[in-house]
Amino acid sequence: MKTAKFYPFEHDPKPDSCWSLSTGPDGRIYASSCCEGVPGGGVFVVRYNDETDSLDTLVNVAEAVGEPLKSGRATQCKIHYSFCASPATGIMYAATHLSAPGYGQLAYSPWADWKDEDQSFPHSTLLAWDTNKDEVAWSSVFIPREGCRCLALDEERGLLYAISYMRDHFWIYDIDKRSIRSLGRLGSINSQGIFTDKQGRVFTSNGDGQLVRYSPHTGKLEEIPVYVPYADGLTNWHAVIYDVVASPDGDCVYGVPWTANPHLFRYWPEDGPYGRMENLGPVHQDRDPSQPISFYLDHCGGLVFGTDGMLYYGTSRWPEGVESAFDTSIETEGIVVQYNPETGEKRDFAKLVGNPGGQGHYVARAGRDRFGNLFFGQVTRPIPAGLSRVVMDEEGEDLHNPVRTWG
Repeated sequence: MKTAKFYPFEHDPKPDSCWSLSTGPDGRIYASSCCEGVPGGGVFVVRYNDETDSLDTLVNVAEAVGEPLKSGRATQCKIHYSFCASPATGIMYAATHLSAPGYGQLAYSPWADWKDEDQSFPHSTLLAWDTNKDEVAWSSVFIPREGCRCLALDEERGLLYAISYMRDHFWIYDIDKRSIRSLGRLGSINSQGIFTDKQGRVFTSNGDGQLVRYSPHTGKLEEIPVYVPYADGLTNWHAVIYDVVASPDGDCVYGVPWTANPHLFRYWPEDGPYGRMENLGPVHQDRDPSQPISFYLDHCGGLVFGTDGMLYYGTSRWPEGVESAFDTSIETEGIVVQYNPETGEKRDFAKLVGNPGGQGHYVARAGRDRFGNLFFGQVTRPIPAGLSRVVMDEEGEDLHNPVRTWG
């Protein structure tokens, strides 16, 4: 089994999370270095430098968009599943999210502070990074008063689709007009993922794990009779989409939910009027289902295809029986699993580590670079957070295509 190399983020204050990692249109790996729990904390866009084997800081987002971190208001503290690559233009889009208290504040409640003009979150910001010129092309106010949970790009129509937090609305942004509109609320629990099919239709889920589909051809946003799979003994409540990756041919997607005992699923969006959903089984070890378990431990994410056609994803391993008493001192393991889409066989492929003696099992997102290597963005304890690289021993360049166009 391979061992991944960990690259900690080196910013001040120490970043506590990496919520977004994606392959850029240039085939390089971009990640968000986030301070989501630090009063006055910000977010940096970093890129893996494959010539120096290190991380380069590209953008201090707060400075780039003119939102001072010491304003006292909730800050632009993270990019949360909201990188979108545009191969046609070379632009890497990124939208910001909320959670960090304002500078000098001990805590932040987006609901309690909604009407407080001194402490509330002003807006999500959309930033366009030009990967050809290595500079910020432009930035714009994105979602008023709310953060962007996840983002998807329709390159053909020049549209971005987003889900907002706190109100869980479905938004459409016109890139040329720099205008945004809401199609209404999806539910009470944010889906963590949004994706498109070959027809340009957009898919996400509501709080009950039911798929919601938008068609740009009809302008209709609708719930369809398809549900994200969940484990026996549970209900569909909270089985929202967490991470989704397209198959290499784009005919189907593979995904996992944000719920207890997550199951891998495969969805064929163009098979019949509502598509076809398959439950591919649990991604984690067996456990006592009567015991409560932390979502931080019981987590799967970072789905990415290798050039070999195999699916890879990050999972956690833990000592048997510690589920209900979990804390950050427990010796967990992060494992990259290799899944064969043809046979359904899976095996442990690589070990993920974090900081020495700490936990590195929580993977948010993953990507494949121009040399075919795999990268995984991690939330680690202790901090700082960072990302890991798994060398795949491929030959050649430009091995990153097709590029994922959602966060």
